[in-house]
Amino acid sequence: MWDRIRYASIVPPVAVREAVIALRPVVLALCLAVAAGCGSGSSPEVGDGPDGTPEPVLVAGRAVFIDRCASCHDDDGSGTGNGPRLNRGRLAQAYPDPDDATAIVLMGRNRMPAFGGQLTGGEIDAVLRYIGEILQ
Repeated sequence: MWDRIRYASIVPPVAVREAVIALRPVVLALCLAVAAGCGSGSSPEVGDGPDGTPEPVLVAGRAVFIDRCASCHDDDGSGTGNGPRLNRGRLAQAYPDPDDATAIVLMGRNRMPAFGGQLTGGEIDAVLRYIGEILQ
């Protein structure tokens, strides 16, 4: 147990309590700001197709996006400090040739890691379709 008499002259207990009380609004504001920056918490759902069910390829693409992409590109593809915006047609604007987008996913670029050894060709096609069709 620490010696109250020895440390009382360094930081009086009343001053510590007042500082903690004064910082509560700041800590609360920071917590709210961090929570708000974490995205919506859910990537957009795949709507029903003409047969009344979601297209399986787009559902698979959404799963890949949530698992591999959302942490850097945000849940809705709006981008974060770690990854650029992919939604609102941004991916198609940056890479009009789908083969170029596929190459980026396979081999990585700049801060984006390569997923060629982690995802199948079908998974890459599915996630790129999901981004292009659902996150538009």
